[in-house]
Amino acid sequence: MDRRSLLLGLCAVPLCTPALVGTARAQSWPARPVRIIVPFPPGGAIDAMTRLLAPSLSEALGQPFVVENRAGAGGTIGTEAAARSDDQATLLMVSMAHAVNPALYPRLPYGPADLAAVAPVAVVPNILVVPGASPIQDVRGLVAAAKQDPGQITYASAGNGTSIHLAAALFCALAKVEMTHVPYRGSSPAIADLLASRVDCMFDSITSAAPHIAEGRLRALAATTTRRAQAYPDLPTVAEAGLADYAVDPWFAMLAPRNLPEAARGRLGEAVRAAIQQPAIREKFAIIGAEPMEGDGASLQALIEAETAKWGKVAKEAGIQAD
Repeated sequence: MDRRSLLLGLCAVPLCTPALVGTARAQSWPARPVRIIVPFPPGGAIDAMTRLLAPSLSEALGQPFVVENRAGAGGTIGTEAAARSDDQATLLMVSMAHAVNPALYPRLPYGPADLAAVAPVAVVPNILVVPGASPIQDVRGLVAAAKQDPGQITYASAGNGTSIHLAAALFCALAKVEMTHVPYRGSSPAIADLLASRVDCMFDSITSAAPHIAEGRLRALAATTTRRAQAYPDLPTVAEAGLADYAVDPWFAMLAPRNLPEAARGRLGEAVRAAIQQPAIREKFAIIGAEPMEGDGASLQALIEAETAKWGKVAKEAGIQAD
């Protein structure tokens, strides 16, 4: 073959197309150990889910995945750390608080453009509960009691702006009732006062409420979620119990800094979706009340945008501010 023919032949071969480069980079990611920042303390549902997922992601993607808790300021400290990371080996696990925080913290040190949606992970329902000895038997009874004595019915929360607080604020708005908010620093002290009947009700996470419901110390009135909680198939949703437009689905999801290439995010998303389909992981999720979600990065991004708008409106109308 002469030189001219050889050159023509080489020109005809697409040696390094953008698509091939992207695929190669995706297949080589991650090139080193990956940390998953959980912007809340150890021990909660988000921490437990992340630690359940990490070994499966390590096996699927060939590098260690290590969980790092960076709590504070409603999750914004850990989120900022992930958003500012430039090492392509940092991920972020978020809760519904991620969509609420823009309304609570007007000057966040990061914005929507700093993080990319990877995959939804799970919903952990909140359950409307009252003390076992309470005369309130159902949602209609709670609404009637609140209307009879405006402001006298109290509800506990794990703090201002938490999903527990927002679930109650939305309930009050839709039922057109006034109840008094009693914020605590975490769910445990709130539950303690609820069990002692020092407060009247709480929209608590299923994770912490379930043991007390099983013992009869708390009475479950309804699930806050769009669909009935898998752990309580006979328990109506708040919407089924009378507030037709009510829905609070406390969700959890995986995000990545924007500098992680799209192809790598896609590969990671596939690994997350495969992990939450594993029977062993689903069984362990069920223990903490976590219900795996379906979807991809695009559907997660749409969820985040819708939830940010929804909870921004609720927070503004209820005058909710960060602690």
